[in-house]
Amino acid sequence: MKKISSLFLVSLLSGATTLGGYKLFIDDDGLFSKQKNIVTLAPLNYSKNVSLGNEAVDFTDAADKTVHSVVHVKNVSYRTVSNPMMEFFYGYKGGQQQEQVGTGSGVIISEDGYIVTNNHVVQDAADIEITLNNKKTYKAKLVGTDSKMDIALLKIDATEKLPYTVFADSDNVRVGEWVLAVGNPYNLNSTVTAGIVSAKARNLDTNGIQSFIQTDAAVNPGNSGGALVNTHGELIGINTMISSQTGSYVGYSFAIPSNITRKIIQDIMEFGNVQRGILGVEGGELNGNASKELGISETQGFYISRVTKNSGAEKSGLTKGDIIIKLDQQNISSYADLSGFINTKRPNDKVVVTYLRNGKTLAVPVILNKNEFVSTEFKGIELENISAADRKKFNIDSGVRIKDITNENLKPYYDELKGNIIISIDNTKVADVETISRLLGKKSESQSVSIEMINKMGQRIRIII
Repeated sequence: MKKISSLFLVSLLSGATTLGGYKLFIDDDGLFSKQKNIVTLAPLNYSKNVSLGNEAVDFTDAADKTVHSVVHVKNVSYRTVSNPMMEFFYGYKGGQQQEQVGTGSGVIISEDGYIVTNNHVVQDAADIEITLNNKKTYKAKLVGTDSKMDIALLKIDATEKLPYTVFADSDNVRVGEWVLAVGNPYNLNSTVTAGIVSAKARNLDTNGIQSFIQTDAAVNPGNSGGALVNTHGELIGINTMISSQTGSYVGYSFAIPSNITRKIIQDIMEFGNVQRGILGVEGGELNGNASKELGISETQGFYISRVTKNSGAEKSGLTKGDIIIKLDQQNISSYADLSGFINTKRPNDKVVVTYLRNGKTLAVPVILNKNEFVSTEFKGIELENISAADRKKFNIDSGVRIKDITNENLKPYYDELKGNIIISIDNTKVADVETISRLLGKKSESQSVSIEMINKMGQRIRIII
């Protein structure tokens, strides 16, 4: 009987221990309960959902569609080479014409022979020759260019209908999506490389485009002007540059989004030049540091520090301190997002701007202005874009004119400064009002800036204000 009692007691203690352990470690309130578990397990069928095998991603159809529409572009230019010794001793003023050859790629976008490429591929060309993938060659005519966005439109007169690439909506491109880069590097036949979209709306702080598609597809210098396509063979970008210290591909390449390219081409064909609209705001993108300095809680969006005079933004009531978070249905978290979207629009287009003001979300329609009709102001200097006559007179391709001066410290120099053309600020080339607004938007009124300008007599001067 004593043994039975002992056995019963041991059993009771064991059961209590087991129950206590369960409550302590396993139960919902225990140390190892589900509520305490911070490791998330994938579902059992997860490995079946994702595959990088050939059966999941097939590039052959996309490559076959694209290689025949990508061409080789040969740019022939001439420069005069002088001989200083002949000029000095014999008064010989002539020079020898020297041929220079540049190469790149292009993409056929219509069956009747329109081709898009980079502006830098055909810049200063005296002759342009196109070689198709089937080895046929044609002389090309330059229809129009946009040096700011690095796009050029060419035309060849072929004897047959040509294969061409269709445009996709680059706004729908997703980071991680497979893409193909097709071009003619080193004067080879169309060459295909594959990669993924590494980033969208990449800002490389250039004077022109601020919203590149970044990929890790191998791109070399001869690929400039070639096609970046999705797995359906649809054009999502024009390959334009690489990030490299050697000049050859080392990991990243950049493409102009197809939506921007398409808009530029349509402008050139319809108007003969690019119709550029602007929203009329200056400022910068938010991040942790910027938000802390501004004393605001938002860390994403475009913070307005100034509104351009006579712009659509001013007329619609946008003001300093507003934070733009959306344009139409496009989310805006950076300057690249904003500029990339606006670059697909024309003057007089209406854009719905969603913004934050005093913690409230508001929306207002804004009519975009034409770039040439707006001005900006900084430190009491009102600036406007230069005219075609100014470009020709001073032999420059960019800059902004001093329209008026209200700065009391500069009033004694009013006559000397008004009408001068600013060509750089802090050693950064100034393209137009839009560019200068972006540069000055990063500076406070208290910061000094170095300004290089051309005065009315064509002399270059520099001032610090």
